Amino acid sequence: MPKILVVAPSWIGDTLLAQPLLARLKKKRPGAVIDALAPEWTAPVLRRMPEIGEVIDAPFGHGELKLRARWRLGRALRERGYDEAIVLPNTFKSALVPYFADIPLRVGFVGELRYGLLSLVHKLDEKRLPLMAERYAQLAGKPGTAPERPLPEARLRVDGANLAAALARLGLSRAKPVVAFCPGAEYGPSKRWPARHFAALARKLAAQGYAIWLFGSDKDRHIGDEIAHSSEGTAVNLCGRTDLASAIDLLSLAQVVVSNDSGLMHVAAGVGRPVVALYGSSSPEHTPPLSASARVVRTGIECSPCFARECPLGHFKCMNEL
Repeated sequence: MPKILVVAPSWIGDTLLAQPLLARLKKKRPGAVIDALAPEWTAPVLRRMPEIGEVIDAPFGHGELKLRARWRLGRALRERGYDEAIVLPNTFKSALVPYFADIPLRVGFVGELRYGLLSLVHKLDEKRLPLMAERYAQLAGKPGTAPERPLPEARLRVDGANLAAALARLGLSRAKPVVAFCPGAEYGPSKRWPARHFAALARKLAAQGYAIWLFGSDKDRHIGDEIAHSSEGTAVNLCGRTDLASAIDLLSLAQVVVSNDSGLMHVAAGVGRPVVALYGSSSPEHTPPLSASARVVRTGIECSPCFARECPLGHFKCMNEL
């Protein structure tokens, strides 16, 4: 029974976009055990993926090298006897743990000149594979082999017991149909639809009999507060009040999810909810939600996508005019 270690991305959205790779691995090798090496903030998503056996903690922050800690972790993983490692991030440091673990087959893109660390190197053709999910899926095959299309949709398990506990803890009622808003975006303000637009939409939906729940991290709490206040109390701010596992479960109740291009947008697609995906500085041609029921909305102005964290022109028309 082959044992595979996947070095997962450090972003929630990218982690969801890696699921077609996992599905392809399971299809090709049905008996394979697939574990993931991931930071604690993406681990809850991986634990809800049916393809994943165990999630191993990668105790490294964004950008941290921690060479000695990576060496110790690699030596510890050596005892598990993995046959193959697939390294999804393109950084040099992300390939160190599988190398230190003496995993014989270490697969990934060239990235930061990782020829010595990887034993099977793929070269990325960005024009041939514009989608991030396609790029990850390619790593399940031989270099240069295109992934099977169409890609499978993301799918996450919902924990009914955890859902019931979250509803009770937060005092949420299911008497009205729910519309979920995800107004944050970890990458930066250029990916965020203005709070006043979310608030105006909340008032319209509330008048039609919907309950509005706002989801996000503690960093998004102030945005949620602004939307809740401007919506005249019709929106319930849950930003910072749920962990990621509870957000996964609660989002599964929504009739529709309106979201910026963020990790939670991909989570909503993963639990099978219709998603209205708002794109400004980023591109749906690169990281769209993996769902046939997702609808992408964008202005399409000439300066979008710019991929900047803040609007370099100062007018923010790609979101203000959406």
